[in-house]
Amino acid sequence: MNILKNFTYVLFSLLLLLLNVHLVHATELVYVPNNPSFGGNPLNGSALLSAAQAQNNHTDTKNAATSSAFTQKTPLEQFNTTLQQYVLNRIAGSVTGSLFGASGQLIPGTVSTQDFEITIVSLGAGVMQITTVDKQTGQSTSFQISQ
Repeated sequence: MNILKNFTYVLFSLLLLLLNVHLVHATELVYVPNNPSFGGNPLNGSALLSAAQAQNNHTDTKNAATSSAFTQKTPLEQFNTTLQQYVLNRIAGSVTGSLFGASGQLIPGTVSTQDFEITIVSLGAGVMQITTVDKQTGQSTSFQISQ
């Protein structure tokens, strides 16, 4: 009788299993990226950035002035910077003005400033070589252009 009871339980369990098989559905796996740079949800960006900053152990000890260079300047500092750039631009314009003729062509010769010496040499066939020498270090650079 005990065997019949066990057999009934097993048969009943198999019958329930077969009836519930049609309820199970399988779907394909779909990859969804987390990083918004690769198509993920844009709302994940701040969480990923916070996690990255929390893990960042790097500190820039070589150049502390670089980090302060990106601070917001006051209007007076901005004006001073703009004024300095304007004056330097005018000086560069007056120096380079002596290098060009009325038609915009380069004029062979040498122009000397406090820090640099600019030499223009005609190589023939409309090719000009321009050499700039740093007076303090002696380093020079040159290039050729055709007119």
